[in-house]
Amino acid sequence: MNSQYWHVPHFDPVIFSIGDSGIGLRWYGLMYLLGFLFARWLAVGRSRQPNSGWTVEQVDTLLFNGFMGVFLGGRIGDVMFYHLDDFFRDPLYLFRVWEGGMSFHGGLIGVIIAMLWTSRSQHRNFWQTADFVAPLIPFGLGMGRIGNFINLELWGRVTDVPWAMIFPTDPSALPRHPSQLYEAFLEGLVLFIILNLFIKKPRPMGAVSGLFLVCYGFFRFLVEYVREPEVGDFLGLTRGQQLCLPMIIGGALIMLWAYRRNQSTIATN
Repeated sequence: MNSQYWHVPHFDPVIFSIGDSGIGLRWYGLMYLLGFLFARWLAVGRSRQPNSGWTVEQVDTLLFNGFMGVFLGGRIGDVMFYHLDDFFRDPLYLFRVWEGGMSFHGGLIGVIIAMLWTSRSQHRNFWQTADFVAPLIPFGLGMGRIGNFINLELWGRVTDVPWAMIFPTDPSALPRHPSQLYEAFLEGLVLFIILNLFIKKPRPMGAVSGLFLVCYGFFRFLVEYVREPEVGDFLGLTRGQQLCLPMIIGGALIMLWAYRRNQSTIATN
């Protein structure tokens, strides 16, 4: 039965390493690096547009703080949301990044903290910063999901759809949804297009950030139905879905607030 499905090759997660030092470049790290470089290219280009309100130096500071927020928040979030038992058994697990992963929701919290810090230091409205950052994120998300696929991790549930794949790291050797590729498409490509079309016209402050939260939360919520859960369900929802619901609701409320605030400002003026 399994012969009709595509067997994913056993990718080496390490592109190259320096001797036996353990120092080298991994595919997962390369994907994040490409996402960061693309985000900087896009952000610098937008900062150079007339009346952007941003300088290249401010952009670099923002992106550096954001990268640190993604890394620290993503790692801490992965441990707290998905591997808390491992942390209680061995607190040093938190620092063994090569044994664990990164959580988007933890990374999001880290980025929000970084944006708050950067906005305050640059004397800028938080929502102005958040709206500038939101359209930069999807490409990096998509590259991260491709990194998951190359790492042969976070595969989907067992299925018999024609495009199902068999992953060499799966002990059951059963055909599964390539959920990493679904997320790369939705969270990466589709979300990037939606946000970057949305900002073609002036929008109320906060609307872009709200739309990001709604769309990402919705896409991730859908994919969770075909993604193998990392922890048990609760009330029929996976941990990912539980974390996405506040994003969807919060994003919708932010958009509602942004447009109502904008109408109020226009009426007052």
